[in-house]
Amino acid sequence: MGHEASGTIHAVGASVTRVRAGDRVAIEPGTPCRLCQACKSGSYNLCRGMRFAAAPGPPDTQGTLAKYYVLAEDFVYKIPEAMGLDEAVLVEPLAVGVHAAKMADVRPGETVVIMGSGTIGLMCAAVARQFGALRVIIVDILEKKLEFAKGYLGCETFRAEMESSAEENAARLLETFGLAEAGTDTTGGRVDTVIEASGATSSIETGIHVLRPGGKYVQTGLGKPKIEFPIVAMSQKELMVRGCFRYGPGDYELAIGLLDKGLIDVKPLISSVTPFEQATEAWEKTSRGDGIKNLIQGVV
Repeated sequence: MGHEASGTIHAVGASVTRVRAGDRVAIEPGTPCRLCQACKSGSYNLCRGMRFAAAPGPPDTQGTLAKYYVLAEDFVYKIPEAMGLDEAVLVEPLAVGVHAAKMADVRPGETVVIMGSGTIGLMCAAVARQFGALRVIIVDILEKKLEFAKGYLGCETFRAEMESSAEENAARLLETFGLAEAGTDTTGGRVDTVIEASGATSSIETGIHVLRPGGKYVQTGLGKPKIEFPIVAMSQKELMVRGCFRYGPGDYELAIGLLDKGLIDVKPLISSVTPFEQATEAWEKTSRGDGIKNLIQGVV
């Protein structure tokens, strides 16, 4: 198991020059084939031969929840002296947020709506703000999670109602934040960008409906393989719709830089650290919904 990880280098191969034993690193947990068109064009995250840590299906790939993990030197990143290995674990989800904000082309002055306030949603919101978004609104169905998001990022939050339709939630969101477009009877207000980070069908639909004509939508959350989709609204508003998958060139470096400069703080997300020998306790905490990030300390 495991793909969000950091560690201390134990040994290196004879040809390794960028790192050495004893270096503390954040781990980008995948190995692309380096030969396909995606790899050659710089989109190695789209490599069909990617061996991603703990990914299911053939060929099975070892996860990072182990005493030793072998990886190519260009997929480990030295972390600053002041950064703890616990913080470095969160570089992985922060890199997802960086990639999503890049895919969304978030620009200064924009209003950005983040659907979902889990770890990925929080990271997308934090990065969007660093990219210059004037307003960042996080949407979820759980008040407890929204309270944390508001305290953590100081952003605006909105609680969607499960019993309401996507159109109703979208209309209420736009009205609540003064983003409704006056004099129109169609969905959509003055939201420039939506980053969907939950994968829930209702969340996806609501995200499409709140966007302004010509707005941008990025699907970051992974949900069901097949869902109902408001294709008419998407087409009528000529939305720019993109998928987002993991992270690519430069995303880890920027994530580490944002942490190093103190522009984003991931410490509040770390709820607990459990010794390796009691790893199941961390899984149980997470299954109960206790905390945000329950880390497992490696074998000593």
